[in-house]
Amino acid sequence: MMISQAFVGVAAAIALILGTAHLIFTFFGPKLRPRDPELEARMKAVSPVITSQTTMWKTWIGFNATHSLGILLFGLVYGYLALQEPALLFHSVFLGALGGVLLVSYVLLAKAYFFSTPFRGISVALACYVMGFAAAWA
Repeated sequence: MMISQAFVGVAAAIALILGTAHLIFTFFGPKLRPRDPELEARMKAVSPVITSQTTMWKTWIGFNATHSLGILLFGLVYGYLALQEPALLFHSVFLGALGGVLLVSYVLLAKAYFFSTPFRGISVALACYVMGFAAAWA
């Protein structure tokens, strides 16, 4: 295995770990619930302006679940490409840029809206991803 494959594989593994943890926290346990039980009750009772067919609580769960699935998709696709199809991955400017833009977006969102653990984790994944492509293109 080339060093470039290993770096992108590590980036993908970090994404898989973060995405899996987030998906579990979305559906099980209290980690993504409000500390204030009254707020959760209100979220379950109030609809967003866009529609009355759902509640803020259901959209909260849905947004968290789809967020998890997005980073899981990155981890699965880029992990597979790095380990099974490295020529395709490392010779495609499109795939390289797409993955980089996605990870940069996650870093910026984590910095602005999340807390230190996801920010640090996705930052390490981005650094590994960049080092993988730098090694492949060197």
